[in-house]
Formats: sequence, C-alpha cells, structure tokens
Amino acid sequence: VMLKFALNCCPACTQRSSNKTLHGDGDMLYNILKLGSRPGLASAIRYKKRTRRNSGDRGDNKATSPDYTKSEDPGEGITSPAGRRVTRSELRWSGEDRRAAASRQEELKLASSTFALTGDSAHNQAMVHWSGQNSSVILMLTKLFDFNLNSVTESSLWRSTDYGATYQKLNEKVGAKTILSYLYVSPNNKRKIMLLTDPEVESSLLISSDEGATYQKYRLSFYILSLLFHPEQEDWILAYSHDQKLYSSVEFGRRWQLVHERVAPNRFYWSKMGLDKEPGLIHLETSISEGQALYVTCKLQNCTDANKGKPFPGYIDPNSLVVQDEYVFVQVSTGGRPIYYVSAKRDVFTPMKLPKYTLPKDLHVISTDENRVVAAVQEWNQNETYNLYVSETAGVFYTLALENVVSSMGPEGNVMVDLYEVAGIKGMFLANKKTDNQVKTYITYNRGRDWRLLQAPSKDLRGNNIHCVLPYCSLHLHLHVSANPYTSGNIASKDSAPGIIVTSGSIGAELTSTNVSVFITSDAGNTWRQIFDEEYAVLYLNQGGALVAIRHTPLPIRHLWLSFDEGRQWNKYSFTNSPLFVDGVLGEPGEETLIMTIFGHVSHRSEWQLVKIDFRSIFNRRCTEADYQTWHLHNQGEPCLMGVKRIYRKVKPTARCVMGKTYTVSMTSGPCDCTEADFECDYGYERRTDGKCTPAFWFHPSSMSRSCTTGMTFLNSTGYRKVVSNNCTAGVIAEYTARRQQCPIQAPKGLHLVTSEGTLTATLGTNVTFLVFLEEGDGARTSITLDFGDGHALTYSNVSSIEDGIKHVYKAVGIYRVTATGENSLGSESAVLYLHVTCQLEYIHLAAPFVAVKNKEVNLTAVLLPSQVGTVTYIWWIGNNTEPVITLEGSVACTFSREGINTVTVQVSAGNTILQDRKTIAVHEYFRSHLLAFSSNLDDYNPDVAEWRLDVSRVIKNSLIQATGVREDQLLVTILPGLPTAAEFFLLPDKQLTEGKPEKSAAHLDQLSEVLLSALNQNLVRFTLRPGVQVTVYAAHLSAAPLVDTSENHSGSAMLMLLSVVVVGLAVFVIYKFKRKIPGLNVYAQMQNEKEQEMISPARPTESTPDSQRDLVTSLEILDTELVLRCTLQKLKILPRLFVLFQVKNGLLLVKISHYT
Repeated sequence: VMLKFALNCCPACTQRSSNKTLHGDGDMLYNILKLGSRPGLASAIRYKKRTRRNSGDRGDNKATSPDYTKSEDPGEGITSPAGRRVTRSELRWSGEDRRAAASRQEELKLASSTFALTGDSAHNQAMVHWSGQNSSVILMLTKLFDFNLNSVTESSLWRSTDYGATYQKLNEKVGAKTILSYLYVSPNNKRKIMLLTDPEVESSLLISSDEGATYQKYRLSFYILSLLFHPEQEDWILAYSHDQKLYSSVEFGRRWQLVHERVAPNRFYWSKMGLDKEPGLIHLETSISEGQALYVTCKLQNCTDANKGKPFPGYIDPNSLVVQDEYVFVQVSTGGRPIYYVSAKRDVFTPMKLPKYTLPKDLHVISTDENRVVAAVQEWNQNETYNLYVSETAGVFYTLALENVVSSMGPEGNVMVDLYEVAGIKGMFLANKKTDNQVKTYITYNRGRDWRLLQAPSKDLRGNNIHCVLPYCSLHLHLHVSANPYTSGNIASKDSAPGIIVTSGSIGAELTSTNVSVFITSDAGNTWRQIFDEEYAVLYLNQGGALVAIRHTPLPIRHLWLSFDEGRQWNKYSFTNSPLFVDGVLGEPGEETLIMTIFGHVSHRSEWQLVKIDFRSIFNRRCTEADYQTWHLHNQGEPCLMGVKRIYRKVKPTARCVMGKTYTVSMTSGPCDCTEADFECDYGYERRTDGKCTPAFWFHPSSMSRSCTTGMTFLNSTGYRKVVSNNCTAGVIAEYTARRQQCPIQAPKGLHLVTSEGTLTATLGTNVTFLVFLEEGDGARTSITLDFGDGHALTYSNVSSIEDGIKHVYKAVGIYRVTATGENSLGSESAVLYLHVTCQLEYIHLAAPFVAVKNKEVNLTAVLLPSQVGTVTYIWWIGNNTEPVITLEGSVACTFSREGINTVTVQVSAGNTILQDRKTIAVHEYFRSHLLAFSSNLDDYNPDVAEWRLDVSRVIKNSLIQATGVREDQLLVTILPGLPTAAEFFLLPDKQLTEGKPEKSAAHLDQLSEVLLSALNQNLVRFTLRPGVQVTVYAAHLSAAPLVDTSENHSGSAMLMLLSVVVVGLAVFVIYKFKRKIPGLNVYAQMQNEKEQEMISPARPTESTPDSQRDLVTSLEILDTELVLRCTLQKLKILPRLFVLFQVKNGLLLVKISHYT
C-alpha cells in the first residue's frame, strides 16, 4: 500500500476504502456493484480496444483477452472483477447467443449451485464476507444506494452456512426497518462481526460474536466515518467521526470513549509491539490551525494533556504523519520548501537526506519492509514522473534507484506510482519508466540495484514467430494496482506460487493501451508467454497449482477457463445453464481456494444470482511427493540473487492433484560470494557509465565523519553499501564495505546554528530552542559559546552536551544577532543567525487630521498596540491613488490637490498578522475653527470610542445649525478623543459669495464665527443625550489655571519648573520651524494616553489680523507643533490631561497650559 505525504490517501491501514468499508488481514470482505447500478456512468472496468471480439461467450477453446490485477493481500484468497466497482451495461443476450445455446453440444461442466436473493432486485451494491479458513459461513449485505441522495435507502442481510449454496435472510434479526450501511469484521477473530446503520435514520451498531448468527444493538452518540482495528487485540477499535473526533473502544464497540478532538482524517495509528512502550499507545496528528498540526501520542484510555507525548519537537504540515512498521515520517515546510523527517525504531527525528539538489515537490513512502525505505520523489523539474530512492536501515540516507517512473491519479485523487513488488520473490520489482516520451517496463531482482527490459515472447498465441529485438522492442506491462483493497488491478502474483506472474500488456517499442493481451511467466520474468489476446481476469486456485480465467465483458457469460499447467493449455467449462451478467467473484479464504462464488444477475431488473462453484471434483487426488519438482530462481542464467541461490518446490504441470491446506512453499538457499553487483552506491555517490560509484560534485566524503570524536572510530565509506537484505558473504566484501578508521584531529569546521522550528522568528516571552551542529571537528573537545544578542551568553564544554538544544527567552521585541562559536586547540568557527523576536499585533489606529488645507502637507501616523511588535511594514492607500505607498516607518506625509472628502487607509503587516484602519479627511482651501467645551455631565456618558464620537459629533452639528441657521455644508464638527470631552468645529466659506478670494473668504468666515460664538456664549446650543440628560455646548475660553499635580509623587513647584522647561523648548522649536511671523495663530493640543490623533485648531476669529491669507494656517505646521508637544510631554511623563494654548501675536509667543484633574 502506498504511503504518502500531504495527499488525500489512506496510509494508516490497508483496511480502508473510499466507501468506508473495512476488513482485516486475511479477511475476505468485498464491495461489489451490480452492473448498470449507477446511471450515466460507463463501466469502471475500462474495456480497451481489441483486435477481435467475440459475441456473447462463444469461441474456440482458446480463451481471449483480460484486464486484471491481483489482490492487495496475497493471503486473501482469490480476487477478480468482484472487487471492481462496475456499472451494468444495457446490452442483452443476443439472439445469436440463444441459437448457440440451443445447439449446444456436450461440454465440460463444473459442480455448481445457484441461489437467488429474492426481493433484492432493486439493490445495486453488495458487501460480502467469508469468515475464513475452516469456516463455511458467508455474510452478504445488499443495499440500494441512491446516488442522488448519496445514501442507502434499503438493505438486506443474508447468511450462508454451507459455503454459499443457500442463504438465509436476517432482516428480522437485525430489525425489519433497520437500514444497514456497512459491514466490518475483526481481523483477529473472524467470528466477530459489526454492522453499522445508516446515520440518517439512526446511529447504531449491531454486534455479533458468532459469525453473524445473532446480534445485539448499541446506540451511538456520533457518526462513524472509518474504523481502525488493533492488529493484535481483537476488541480494540478506533473510530473516526464526522466532526474530526477520535473515539476508542476496548469492548468491540459496546462502549466508546473520546480520545482526542481535531484529529486529521486517516492520520491515526495503533502502536506496534516491540517498538512502542505499551500496546495501548495511539499515534495521531491533531490540527492546531490552518497550515499547522502536531504529532501526538497518548494512551488509549487516558489521553489527557499530562499523558500526551510529543515525539516531534514543533509543528508539522497538515496530513503528513505516517507511521509504518518501525518508521515514522513527518513533513515541515520552511520558506515554501518541504523538509521530510524520519524516526527509525521510535528514535529521534532526523531530516531525510536526499541528494543535495533533488529539491522535492512531492514525496511518497512506497515501502518500509525489510528494514529500509523506498521513496518515490517528484523533483523540481518533473511533472508526471517520479524518481525512486532507497535508503539504508535508518531511513536517513537515500540513493537513486530508478528515474522517471510513471505515475497516474488514483480514484481517490491520490497519486499511484507504476511500481509493483512481486509476491513470493524477495527483492523483485517491476516498474514503468518514461524515456523519450515512451513508457517501457523494467525489472529488477536486487531491490533496484540493476534494471533491465523484459524479453518479449518468441511466439504469439497462434504459434507465429514474434520479431522483437532488445532494446528496440520489448514486453511492456500494465502495473496498475488499486488503492482500494476490494478492487483489482492489472497484475497478479502470489506468495504461494513464486515465479508465476499474470499480467496484461503489449509488445513493441513502448507500452500502449491498444492491442492489449494477457501474458504469464513461470520463471519469475525471464521468459513470457501470451495466453489471451482479449481481456480476462486470471485467478489462482489450489495454491497456484491451477488458474481460472473469466472473461471481462459487459455481455452475459456462462463459461470460464481452467489451466493446470501454468497457462500452457486452457479448457473451457460451463458454470451455469443460463448466461449471467457477472458482477464479481469471491474465493474461499486462504491459499487453497477450491470453492468460488460468482455474483451476477440474469437481467437488468433481476435479483442477485449467487453461483457457488466447487472445483474439488475436477482434481483426481491429493498430491504426493512424486508430484513436485524443483525450480531454480535465476536472472538470465545468473543464480545468485540477493547474495543467495534459491531453489523452490512446485507441483508438476502434469499432476492434477490438490496440494491441501497444509502445503507451504518450500525453498532451500545457499550463500554466494559477494560481487560488485551486491553493492549499491552510498549516499553522495553516483553511478557512472562504467558502473563505478564516484562522489557527486556537491558531496564532500570527509563530511561523513562530522560526529566523530577524537580517540574514537568512524566508518569511512568506500562509495558503496551492501543492498539491504543481501546475504552474500566473502568475495569482494572487504573491498566494498566501509572501513572503520580513527577519527581525525581537526579544527571545527561547518558550524551550523538554527532554531528547533527551523524559522528565523520567535514570539516574545516564549522559549526559543537553538540547535548547534558541527560538520567536522572533535565535538568532544570543541567548546561552544552561544551569544544570544541581548547581553546574555552561555558556554558549553563540548557539542554533545547541547544535543537537546539551548533554550532562551527574550524579554524585548527586536532583531537579535545570535552568534555560535566553536573552538578547540586547532582553531575556531562561527555561525550567525539573525532572529526576529515579535509579539502579536492587536490593534492599530490611524491618527489623521479631520480637516486639511489644500496643497499643504499632512502628517499621517499609524499608532500600534502594543507599540513594539517587531519588524513592521506599513502600506498606505491615500486618496484615489491606485498604487500604495510602502514604508517601514509609522508616519508618512502627503498633500491633497483637490477639495472634498479623501479616504486614507493604512495596513500594518507584522509577522502573519495584517490589520488596517481607515480615516476620511475633509480638504478645503480656507476654513476657520474653534474649540468647544461641554457641561460636565457629558463626561459621565463618554465611553471614549470612535463610534460614539462620530454619533455625538453629528448631534452637535445639528444643534449648532438649529441655533444659528448656518448652512449644513459650511459646518464640520468632530469630537476629540479623551476626557474631559472636547470638540472642534470648522467653518467653511460660501464659494459663490466669496468668489474664492482670500480677503472675502476671511471676512465671511469672521462673520460666521461671530454668529456661532454668540450663540455658544448665550448657551443657546444644547442637545439631549438621553432622557433627563441635557448637555450644553460652550465656546472654550482657556485661562491660566493653576498647574496642580494632585498625585503624591510630584510637588507643585517641581511640576511648574518642568513645564517651564517644556515651554522654553517648544518656543525655540516654533521659532525655528516657522522662521516668520504668523499672526493670529492659535494651536491647542490635548495630551492623553490615547493612540488617536488629536485635532488642531487655527486662530480664533476674534483674535485674527485683517490679513486673511496669513490667517489660514496649514495642517503641516499645526500637526508638527502638536506632535512635538505630545512627544515631549510623554517622554517627560507629565500628567496626560493637559491643554496647551500657543499664541503668536505681534512677534511674541504666548503660552497658556491648563491642567485638568
């Protein structure tokens, strides 16, 4: 079964399928679809173009054409089209077939019986379970699946106790109205059956402990999507629910307990005895956030935070955890590039070392048996092919085995790689490789060390010579194997029949989907024979001593073919009197398989017909020792494969005898002397055209001694390593095996400094773990000093003392230069890492003036909370500009060339967080403004939020308009942030009246100001905030109120002295800034702890000079003055609630500061 990273497949177990059906090892559980059951879909079996097709089931005694693959589990008995999900053809049995049947001559017949599942004619799916060896019980669940509703609407449960000759309907035992959706079987005790009801009707389990004879119903509080049985404990089950929760049961489903929430689908695994500390341990992947997951282990009945383990330090990529045999794999993406980690025998995780410039886009773990990993890697320059890599026993160092292996998309959207491991022959694989846009089939006998093309048969099915010369012409095979354990592929082999491979393929320069024939080899791929020129499913009987062929066709059939001599001769047998549309075939569990059930139907609307075939009558007797012969495994005459000579025993082609259930494959082996062919290139080495392994251009052989310690020894590679599981001895083993040498004394070289997360960022206040690696040098005698860049440093006596990493907590945001220095008596080496320590950005506020002067600079400021979050990028969208302004500073200056309302948006990017704020600015060429105050009761209802200020501003504006008669378009009002509540109104000139002239505008604004101030001074402006709360609006007249600090920390004299210093400093700044007289300028600022921009007021109209052009102040001058004041007072930590009034008049600077307690 293919295991893959980050793709939607089922690496957890071979028991799961797309329809949630499950079975255990050795179990015979199939999901069969009746032909034609799904409207609008063609047959799932792709009928390829043929050179010749017979109508019905007629023909000579030479069978024609298959397209068949083996069972995923060689120990599961016989599989066939039964496992395929196929749709019924609308074809009918033709009149020609009827005439042929009428004139049928005497023919060979098989002992068979037929049983019809009466009342299930509408049912279009069936799940079948044969209990196992020495059991005659077969369970069959038939269902009517509505593809429009995507649910089961009817079901029936049938049980046979006589190998399928008769069946009993059990609907009354499980509940007449109960709708069953799935059938599960314990892999460790086939007598234990579990039925799952349709959750749309009720969510329940029906459990049987007597092979389905009786059932008990148990209610469920969740909806089961998939189950995973324990490989050894028959009552232990894991259940995955629709809401990503994982449940466990130790009572075969009678009681359930929640294990964990937010579990990734198909990413949970049982512990493995001998590797994990306890049998009840569960490996699972839990989702943390989008793009982040954790690898967690916990106890079956006690998965609390205290009992959880985290074998991998840090986050992993979602859907990347794979636990297979003694290996665990995870994936972590850094900088857009995936890094794959492996743990062997539950040891620490280590990055998988592929050749340096492999740069994988995708990686699949194909195999983990025989203590090594086979991985399929799609490299950066590949799109439809993968390269095969093989590892040593630790699964860390990988070398190339075969390039450009063909891949295809599976039915679940998972990637299928055209690599097939032949059952019964250790180290033998078949693969389809793409070369010059041609797909060719290659074979290896030594786990990918050497590959060669397949020699085509010398004669075709009719005995004609085939002219096919290597390498221009060869035999090419279809190697598709199904990801669903209940379906078949194109190729079959069995452990009980070593050397026999049946497959479909073609002869020529490349693999094609036309002119497909069926081929067989009896000598493990050395020679091949063509057995059919049309598509047939070929099945194994009698431990491989006989073969059964059933034609793949949408037409009804009544014959099958039998061969007793490894496919050299075939005899046609009838298995039923009436032709049958065949939907599937189920064989007796085990390797013997002498009883078979064919599932089919007579017509489109008929019920299921179950035909039981008993092959025992066609065998004469039990096999004796004289019926067997020996067979020597070889590769084109070379007997030494994987370091040994292997001799197998198999039945003679002329012996028609039953091997029996006790038969086991017998093999004798003898050791071979080691030759160069027993060794593959070591990591970092590449095989040249002359067959020699030499270092790759990027590889430094001395780097393999990086963990070496003076006084110790290390294995110095010769460029070769023995193929895993190769058992050769003597010969050239000394020449090619890595040599143990004394560790050299050398200065530290190749010092690496990284964080455990592999990132360059850290969160303020959390532990940061630094890892230090030394490629070369005496680690035991090399001291390591780590300077964290914040004034702290640590020194360790040797590298080995910091294997678990060095932890440090940063207390301030910033960019730190972290330096690691390794030093011994021969020299030193340093490594530098720049670490960005950040904290979460929670809130931003855009401080901007409410009104700005046309064509005058305006300062915009983004205020952050917290103020220090690390490296920040500001993106400004100003007015109608289509391109943003990007800065690293929180302030930007801009001008507006047109009057009107302009929108300013700032986005702040800090780490993975982006926040934004937006403000509108009214731009005018001339305006007059004045500060407003309110009766004290307004402060009691001021929540100091932007929305409240906006609403109250609108109320004040309406009150001013009602009291004075000023037009709405000539008045703007804004509430200032902070307490006490203050506001500012802005008067705009009537452009038609003033004709845009400065003198007229100033005079007009003076008149409007007098009207509004008169109304304010007479207390004519009032509004009702809420029933019983009336607020009066005043014109603010600031006086030199005594500056008193009511706190205990400051005296009044100290405060007055401090403010005097502030006033002098501000006076110098204003004089330097303006460098000219600005008559009639009044500017105020309200100091507070707010992050919002305070509003700034130009001159009061009563104090202005006749020169109106100089009266109209710029927002730049106002904002600069206010910002300097605010920064100065904040740095001096003066009390926040201050009003400061500047007045530059007749060349003098007057300052009034009022302190509001």
